[in-house]
Amino acid sequence: MTKFKWIFKFIQLRGLLLLALCTTLLVSACSGLKTTPAETPEEPVSVITGKPGGIKFSDFVQKDQSGVGLVGLPVNALLWRAALDVASFVPLDDVDTFGGSIVTEWHQSLDNPDQRLKLTIFVLGVELRSDAIKVQTYTQKKLGNDWVDSGRDEALARKLEDLILTRARELRAASVSETTQ
Repeated sequence: MTKFKWIFKFIQLRGLLLLALCTTLLVSACSGLKTTPAETPEEPVSVITGKPGGIKFSDFVQKDQSGVGLVGLPVNALLWRAALDVASFVPLDDVDTFGGSIVTEWHQSLDNPDQRLKLTIFVLGVELRSDAIKVQTYTQKKLGNDWVDSGRDEALARKLEDLILTRARELRAASVSETTQ
């Protein structure tokens, strides 16, 4: 029995020596490599894709006379906030701040379970004007187990546009009163 223990220990010791020798050879083989730093591209690189080009966030920053950066979004901030407030009763599907679009998911009210509604809201300008907001409402009716398109509800779209404009005016009035106090 003791002979076998001695043989196993000898084999283990030989294996450890062989492992140490291989490790030493690998490490010494890498010491002759010369590395060069990666070249940095001259144009800006997109944070999302890692590729050169695209729109930088700094393109939306404007400087005032004192040199302080101001974020200039391509849409009216009051209309944007008001549109989000008005559309908050429906789950949002897609929101594009820089494009100025809000798309909701289908909403089915408890009052009318055989009809559902989807909103698409576009903030079109940087000024607080009535033509800077556009709402499209899509409706579907339930026939059996299927939903069938029933067109747009233009009257509801105009009411929602008016609500958004009213809410934007309220937000502007609140911000003006805060700055004068």
